[in-house]
Amino acid sequence: MEDVQDVYATLARIPRFKGMAAGQVQIERLAGLTNRNYKVTTGSERLVLRIPGEGTSEYINRRHEAVAARVAAEAGVNAEVLFFDENDGLMMTRFVDGAATMNGERFKDLGAVARAAQAFRRMHDCGRSFATQFELFGKMDEYLDYLRKKHARIPDGYADVQRETETVRAALNGRPAALRPCHCDPLAENFLDTGARIFIIDWEYAGNNDPMWDLGDVSVEGGFGPDQDAKLLEAYFGGNAPAAQVGRMVMYKAMCDLLWTLWGVIQVVNGNPVDDFWAYAVNRFERCKALMGSSEFGWHVEAVRRG
Repeated sequence: MEDVQDVYATLARIPRFKGMAAGQVQIERLAGLTNRNYKVTTGSERLVLRIPGEGTSEYINRRHEAVAARVAAEAGVNAEVLFFDENDGLMMTRFVDGAATMNGERFKDLGAVARAAQAFRRMHDCGRSFATQFELFGKMDEYLDYLRKKHARIPDGYADVQRETETVRAALNGRPAALRPCHCDPLAENFLDTGARIFIIDWEYAGNNDPMWDLGDVSVEGGFGPDQDAKLLEAYFGGNAPAAQVGRMVMYKAMCDLLWTLWGVIQVVNGNPVDDFWAYAVNRFERCKALMGSSEFGWHVEAVRRG
């Protein structure tokens, strides 16, 4: 069990908590894969404290995250950011009252799927830019380089599948998308649904990116089926989605599994005890291979080529 006194000591780094007695603050542990998150209550005010996980600053740029978190909050998509230390990523945000943390089961509600699409569209169309660009293939190379330096084990056959992604890379590069501010890591649990609107939190991996990445990634993370994918696209585009955009979404479903395979191995290397990250990495890798090996995948690649 974490030392509560350590949490109080960390709170003291935030100006509004300096000199505040421990008895004036209630602390409740919240969920989190790589960071420690706490609900902090002071009187009628409810806040969230995010303490970055050990080793995360080796592969997350906190200055870039700070820009993304604040821009997303100003766009009404993220929770309000009250404090952010760009040196290590310590962050405090406003608690979103009356919101349910999403998961695969809750995303079976097509209304929630539509609200997620609308939140993405609001973010993508906000007219602002983030401080960095999310480079899919560059990120894969970065993660692989990091793992090689750590002499990490990588799932068997990864190099073969990565070579097959050259077809995907060529199709995407041949029809480059206009980059927009994207979340880039839309785990189901990063969505907070009030029933009227959805907020998206945790902007650690955010960057200017092809908007279809966000749609493809949330489809994978939420375990979406055909009906959910159709609702996501319909709500995002306000009607029928162009075939080339559907193709991009499907291609990114495979690519996000390939990228997060490496991310899972990084968690193994860093000794993250929250989950069995080796099984996580292998499962994502196998799902990527299955999608890329399907006949439908080739159709979507061709649709992107045709534009």
